[in-house]
Amino acid sequence: MSVLDLLRQEFVRNAFLAGTIIAVVSGIVGYFVILRGQAFAAETLSHVGFAGAAGAALIGINSLVGMSILTVLTAIGMGSLGQRMKGRDVEVGMVLSFMLGLGVLFLSLYTQNATRAVNLLFGSILSVTREDVILTLGSSAVVLITLIVSFRPLLFASLDPVAAEARGVPVQFLSVLFLLVLALTVSQAVEVVGALLVFTLLVVPAASAERFAIRPFSALILSVIISLFSTWAGLLLSLVGHQPASFYIVAFTSLFYILSCLAPRFHVSGRYRELPHPSREV
Repeated sequence: MSVLDLLRQEFVRNAFLAGTIIAVVSGIVGYFVILRGQAFAAETLSHVGFAGAAGAALIGINSLVGMSILTVLTAIGMGSLGQRMKGRDVEVGMVLSFMLGLGVLFLSLYTQNATRAVNLLFGSILSVTREDVILTLGSSAVVLITLIVSFRPLLFASLDPVAAEARGVPVQFLSVLFLLVLALTVSQAVEVVGALLVFTLLVVPAASAERFAIRPFSALILSVIISLFSTWAGLLLSLVGHQPASFYIVAFTSLFYILSCLAPRFHVSGRYRELPHPSREV
């Protein structure tokens, strides 16, 4: 069966539609995750999303809805703590373990589908339905509109929060707002690579792009390109090679990061020392 024949299948089209939407959003949001040093927050929300999806399956509602609700509530809680979250790695680690265990408990009670645990943990993009695509498109639209509206102040607050606060930028509000955006993005990314591998799609492409590009806009576009390429290539290879798409996506994103580490760094010393001030040029 040729690639064109495969694309005529509805489940394949759904997978590519959802994968494209999620890859674009993950590439953009992931760039800010790297700038703000919140990779651990993304990992935390992915575990919370796993518990939310498992709980949703138990009570009979859409997994994406369950993930979104629980991750958003958690993001609000994390944002309200603000600076008090720093230095509490042990407590956060305990919450991560508890959420993972809670998800396993929910799945053990949900006995109608034995493969659900594997899909939630490692992703199952080829099982995405048209309803999932519509939900993904809706939440992605909310994320992208929010980022477009808050792009400049969020970029300024991410690069230099002290200077941004001194200039009257609402740094605390933007921090909470970004965590909400991150929560919605994590919920979507779990559909592609699963709760345990969400770090790969949400963080690694942006980390690679940050090493290749100097200016924020260039790095952001490159992050989206790497995320899109890895997702599309991973889906195509999974259809041909009959292996999980998440494995190929992880392989491609990891390859890009290795290449970025081998390439010469463009930064002089310190992050974005050569960048113009965000208020003048982006």
